[in-house]
Amino acid sequence: MKTLILMRHAKSDYPDGVPDFERPLAPRGERDAAAAGVWLAAALPIIDEVVVSPARRARDTWALCAPHLDAREVREDRRIYDDWGACLPDVVAGIHAGTETALIVGHNPGIEEYAERLAKAGDSAARARMIRKFPTCGIAVLGMHADAAGGDVSVLRAFAVPRG
Repeated sequence: MKTLILMRHAKSDYPDGVPDFERPLAPRGERDAAAAGVWLAAALPIIDEVVVSPARRARDTWALCAPHLDAREVREDRRIYDDWGACLPDVVAGIHAGTETALIVGHNPGIEEYAERLAKAGDSAARARMIRKFPTCGIAVLGMHADAAGGDVSVLRAFAVPRG
């Protein structure tokens, strides 16, 4: 994989009596998710593999991004929701070997913490913004490669927070 995109779901609503897993997007979240799709299409129009949390707000975020992109494979992975991000390295390890660009749509604190852990180099201004706040619909774009010793190295290429 050459590019890993970590995206926090769009702004969700909190309707009474609706369990966390089934929370829908708020109207602002719907607008922002569509704007995120437009941003992603301009930055990385072809995404080989998308892995989405099965929680409704993450699925809905992807559904509003998807029409703007050429996504080759889309699947859900419960681990993105279940453990607040502790399994994100395992989710990434499960991405197909031939994948050039992968997108994970998930939740905080997992997405934010994982992005911060990976983004030790690269665009320092983008990293500062990302560390200051990783809001809903935040998108971290990371360049991934193996170093000479065979270890994984990542570089933050961009951090964006599209708004609709």
